[in-house]
Amino acid sequence: MTGDDFGTVHWPTEIRLKKEEKRLEVDFDDGGTFSYPAEFLRVVSPSAEVQGHNPSQKQTVAGRRHVGIMRVEPVGNYAVRIVFDDLHDSGIYTWKYLYEIGTGQESLWNEYLEELQAKGLSRDPRR
Repeated sequence: MTGDDFGTVHWPTEIRLKKEEKRLEVDFDDGGTFSYPAEFLRVVSPSAEVQGHNPSQKQTVAGRRHVGIMRVEPVGNYAVRIVFDDLHDSGIYTWKYLYEIGTGQESLWNEYLEELQAKGLSRDPRR
């Protein structure tokens, strides 16, 4: 492992941006394949804006039901930057992070929905 691997265990073999479907698909070298809705990727963004600098600063991102992905940009050999159509682009999605959120997608999504409900927020944009 090199210093640039960022703890990567599973490496992507193919990444497909499905703009019309508003999703990103990633195949990994162990046979794992994940299909991430853009909204999911946006609300679990690893950016400091969303995650904060410690767990108490984590933000619940509401109103992103219709968010799309404009482009996916490589970051070295360890990650991608996703540029969303709400102009959020500061999250660096490492291969390790994409694999982790892929395997935990259902529980992470359910936690997000519970957070929204508890805070009186909605997936729909404000009118």
